[in-house]
Parts: sequence; C-alpha cells; structure tokens
Amino acid sequence: MSTITIDDVAYAEDALSDEAKTELGSMQVCDQRIATLQTDLAISQTARNAYANALKDLLPKAAAPKAKAKAKAKKD
Repeated sequence: MSTITIDDVAYAEDALSDEAKTELGSMQVCDQRIATLQTDLAISQTARNAYANALKDLLPKAAAPKAKAKAKAKKD
C-alpha cells in the first residue's frame, strides 16, 4: 500500500476517492512536465553559453587600453 503526503498529512492511496486519484494523477503529470521543462531549460542555457563563447572568439579583439602617463611632478 502506498501513501502520499499532502500538507504534512499522510493518506493511503487506495483510500482516496476516484476523483482524488484523478487529481493526483494530473498533479504527477504536471510534476513530470515541470522536470522535463527544467531539463530543457538547463540544456538551452548551456547551449546559449556555448554560442556566446563562440561569438566572443569571432569578434575582433579590442585594443588594449592605453596606460595613463604619470605626469605628477615631484615636490621637493
């Protein structure tokens, strides 16, 4: 016998009404879909980072900033 816990209350799954079992099943499908979407998002973020890095390699290199001359006169 399996149990489910909702709001810290355990319920025997076989004691649930048919309507409650249907809602539980729908909720489980949603949980699976959310997990799939989270995986898809992680894959997409990883791919985007790879594209961004590839783009950086293709961009012209920026000139190095010129060092500012130290024009301070020594005080004696």
